[in-house]
Amino acid sequence: MKTKTIYTCQKCDFQSPKWVGKCPECNTWNSFTEETYRKPSGTITESRHSLSAPSQISILEDYRASGKIESRVPTRFADLNLVLGGGFKIGSLVLLSGEPGIGKSTLTMQLCQDMAAKNQKVLYISGEESPEQIADRAQRLGVNSQNISILGETNMENILEHLHKAKPQLVVIDSIQVMHSAEIGSLSGTINQIRFCTEQLMEYCKGNQVTGLIIGHVNKEGSLAGPKVLEHLVDTVLFLEGERYQNFRILRSLKNRFGSTNEISIMEMHEQGLREIENPSQIFLEGRKPNAIGSALTVTLEGSKPIILEVQALTNTTVFGYPKRTSSGFDLNRLQLLSAVIQKFLKINLSSQDIFANVVGGFRLSEPAADLSVAMAIISSFKKIPLPEKAIFLGEVGLSGELRSIGKLAQRVKEAEKLGFDTIITARSSEKINSGKIKIIQVQDLEQAAKLFLS
Repeated sequence: MKTKTIYTCQKCDFQSPKWVGKCPECNTWNSFTEETYRKPSGTITESRHSLSAPSQISILEDYRASGKIESRVPTRFADLNLVLGGGFKIGSLVLLSGEPGIGKSTLTMQLCQDMAAKNQKVLYISGEESPEQIADRAQRLGVNSQNISILGETNMENILEHLHKAKPQLVVIDSIQVMHSAEIGSLSGTINQIRFCTEQLMEYCKGNQVTGLIIGHVNKEGSLAGPKVLEHLVDTVLFLEGERYQNFRILRSLKNRFGSTNEISIMEMHEQGLREIENPSQIFLEGRKPNAIGSALTVTLEGSKPIILEVQALTNTTVFGYPKRTSSGFDLNRLQLLSAVIQKFLKINLSSQDIFANVVGGFRLSEPAADLSVAMAIISSFKKIPLPEKAIFLGEVGLSGELRSIGKLAQRVKEAEKLGFDTIITARSSEKINSGKIKIIQVQDLEQAAKLFLS
């Protein structure tokens, strides 16, 4: 084996034979680190003789008849099962990532308990915490199954040896950034080490029909450390987000080979671990002030889950020459677009007004269906007129002030009915909604919607 030195960008995996200050691929400064790898010696003909025997060809119908295609193990979290596509796929490799202190290890220990309760043999491998620390967390969370084993190890060769001896059904790696292999001549956490260790785990999981769950760190920008390397190798990428000083957590799927990436699981942190919120709409509406000025409600869809959220807006006379536009949980460019539409077609002068928009609960609205609620909240704040407490606003606002119809209106109406709302203001739609509990008002443009409540 011949050893060669290269320089690798830790952000985009670009390689260079010499050190450079700025990556020519992603334009990141000081991201290159020196790494070495072993190049096989000998000719191509000699290398071919050292290859392992080829895999056997199988008939596709044999897998369908065996029932192995849909072999999954569900967890206690119903919404998490939806995020995964029905539960943990046997033989898959799942990456769980999130900021430090967000609850990754807590959620992982709860998932270990769920798997152990289904007679699944679990091996928890940690390179960051000692077995005593893991046992202390397990005791706090009420995890005491005999099917869970703990191993403190960072060497990949030793880990694979333990895996072949223990033969678990679920293996947890906490975390992949601290694992290293003696076959790679670089430090732990470098892209070469992460790639090689993940490939070794993937090969073991696929070859032995073992479910793998690896925990990954994030960098200061909030992306996965060595992002594309890990995302391309694993089957599913889960991201746990939320403020570490708040109780709410949102689990999303950024990639899923076996299911949808639109589903989410909303959880709340307790002393005994994370619990799924059965009715997130009711939680996000708690503490809403009656007859609040600049407050409007909308229904957003996260996968198949409708959630009612409160949108707040505040307008105030600017003390600078240029008015300020600030948003939290809503796209800033979209806020500026709505402000321009309001000023032009509703003849409301916002050129001297600072505008602040906020989505309550730390949620982020990304779909255009929230346009009408944001616009109505801005107009309500400017005119100092409160909107009806039991009204919900749905619709996309166009550049000429018209309202465009939205999809899956029936699901949104059903969620509003469940929480006792009596009015929905939305765009004209060909979708027929029959509801005896809620009044649906269809309007043509933003001006018509504003005249209903704010004239």
